[in-house]
Amino acid sequence: MANLFNDNFGSTTPDKLFAGINHPVDIKSVTLLAGQGVLKRGAVLGIVTASNKAKLVDSSAADGSQTADCILTDDVDTTAGDVVTTAYISGEFNRQALIFGGSDTADKHEIRLRELGIFLKDVVEYNE
Repeated sequence: MANLFNDNFGSTTPDKLFAGINHPVDIKSVTLLAGQGVLKRGAVLGIVTASNKAKLVDSSAADGSQTADCILTDDVDTTAGDVVTTAYISGEFNRQALIFGGSDTADKHEIRLRELGIFLKDVVEYNE
């Protein structure tokens, strides 16, 4: 009989996306626009006004996606078509773990994210 105590079921690898537990974490359903390739967990998304579909936020866009709306919960491949998935709409997040489009940074979108209930913090590594 196999020794199940050594099997690796349901394991996770910490990615340091979250920066605290002082604010509730909520999610919503989003449809990711096709053709963006693989979007990684922690990608900050904007919503295209005409289609109501999400894509990587980029302040140089002029289609609605220049405004941050939410943070992607999981890695998603949009190569083959639109994908319905989930995104965080509130919580405390590590600013260094977020992904933005173009040359955008957390500083560019922090005020908007705070208005949505998404708080950004710097995570300091602790080394013994």
